[in-house]
Amino acid sequence: MFKESFKEVFDKFKFQFFCRIFDLVRERDGSLTAMEAFSLEIIDMLQAPTVSQFADFLDISQSNATYKVNSLIRKGYLVRKVSDLDRREAHLILSEKYRSYMSLLTSYEDKVMDRIAARFPQEDLDTFDRILRTMSDELMPECAGIRPKLKEKG
Repeated sequence: MFKESFKEVFDKFKFQFFCRIFDLVRERDGSLTAMEAFSLEIIDMLQAPTVSQFADFLDISQSNATYKVNSLIRKGYLVRKVSDLDRREAHLILSEKYRSYMSLLTSYEDKVMDRIAARFPQEDLDTFDRILRTMSDELMPECAGIRPKLKEKG
């Protein structure tokens, strides 16, 4: 039963996410395409990757990744920051424009989390947190390295 319940909840989060993505990518000058919106999500999860790291993650050519990145820079969602340690390396940094866009996407997640916190006792929330952390840390090895700062938030 828990498999069906998990899939149902996951599908509802995806549904809300996709609805918001497509609401944000309406045809207008400077708007994001769906692929660009997903690319920004990936860059956010990779936490300031280089273009090469972005290309490797998506298993696309460097030139294709550079094309996507340049489009996002032109639209103001991304900036390229030269590394202080290695001046030959540049990292992809998400702009304030992206942060504003992202707050629209995460508002539903925040709303559901607030509802969970209001509905269940702290003991259940601690158990739920432990299950989610175990899922992220141990049961999803294919996603190792994605969002490593979650642990720091404690």
